[in-house]
Amino acid sequence: MTQTTTAAAPPQEARLAPGSPADRAVKRQRVVDILDAAGRDSLLLTTNTALTWYLDGSRVHISLAGDPIAAVLVDRDGDHLVTFNNEAGRIAAEELPLGVNLHTVPWHANLHQAAAALGTGSRPPLVEGDVAAQLRAARQQLLPAESARYSLLGAELAGIMTDVLSAARPDTTEFGLASALAARVVAAGAEPLVLLCNGSSRRGFRHPLPTHAPLGRRAMAVVCARRDGLVANITRWVRFDAGTPEERDAEARIAAVEADIFDATVPGSRLDRIFGEIQSAYVRHGFGAEQWEQHHQGGPAGYAGRDPRVTTDVSDTVVLDQAFTWNPSGPGVKIEDTVQLTESGLHVLTVDPRWPAATVNGLDRPLTLQL
Repeated sequence: MTQTTTAAAPPQEARLAPGSPADRAVKRQRVVDILDAAGRDSLLLTTNTALTWYLDGSRVHISLAGDPIAAVLVDRDGDHLVTFNNEAGRIAAEELPLGVNLHTVPWHANLHQAAAALGTGSRPPLVEGDVAAQLRAARQQLLPAESARYSLLGAELAGIMTDVLSAARPDTTEFGLASALAARVVAAGAEPLVLLCNGSSRRGFRHPLPTHAPLGRRAMAVVCARRDGLVANITRWVRFDAGTPEERDAEARIAAVEADIFDATVPGSRLDRIFGEIQSAYVRHGFGAEQWEQHHQGGPAGYAGRDPRVTTDVSDTVVLDQAFTWNPSGPGVKIEDTVQLTESGLHVLTVDPRWPAATVNGLDRPLTLQL
């Protein structure tokens, strides 16, 4: 294994690592606190979620469906990133935060073994599975620079939704709408992790991968986009007629379910108890008691689409500056935005003032765009 000590200056147009030294110092201390509690000297980070969080936004993937092309050993003597020899040049020029030591191995070597061998302690490093709950807690409270990046991504993604859906027509295909969204997301420097669309002929599917079907009279679009490691999630609806009274009623009621979830999302609340409130909210607002079983309900957001999805088994406690994406749904309706819990309450990140909205329990929430 070799260690890279210098890197050529990147050209002016090259991407630079987004990491904030101040934020990274806090993150390192959070991991050191995990080491102190476990009585260990190092921790091996290997998943995309953990790596992009700890490196504060560095891109450590090639294939969106593949494993990361880097591993990081957080040791008491410093941070060590190990990558393959064919990736090291780009990592050094564009993704390596200040203060992180870069090491290379042949493209056919085992990253995890190489990184683990760098530890200075007498025991093997902790692996993520040993401290999964503690790492998740360390990611909960977003720091100032990453909060700013997240807010910018959310606003840009909401604007993309407005632009693309405003140009849609009944004969636009689901693939056509999804491809237009994907093009705009990539042009914004983000990665479209999820692209869903259903026209009126496929309205019964809650996770509708797009097809060649036309949108028809009403359609839903869902985008989950990642930039600098952070994932913003958004759902929007468009229709080409006035809608039916039943549709408009269901849209209002699902927004009321979401409002109840927002009311329960306060510092100190446990996620399993919020999940109980979600189940009750469906009944209160005229949906069947089984509706929560038809689709996951969302949960904390940030460096994963959901971190984690909320169930009765997740007892994490809500903290200030934590991000969430709740997504209650019913037959033919769904509402979804990425929000952050601040001292002044919930702040919607995926918002575009051009999109039609109604005030629900003091918060502007998206309506269906009627063209």
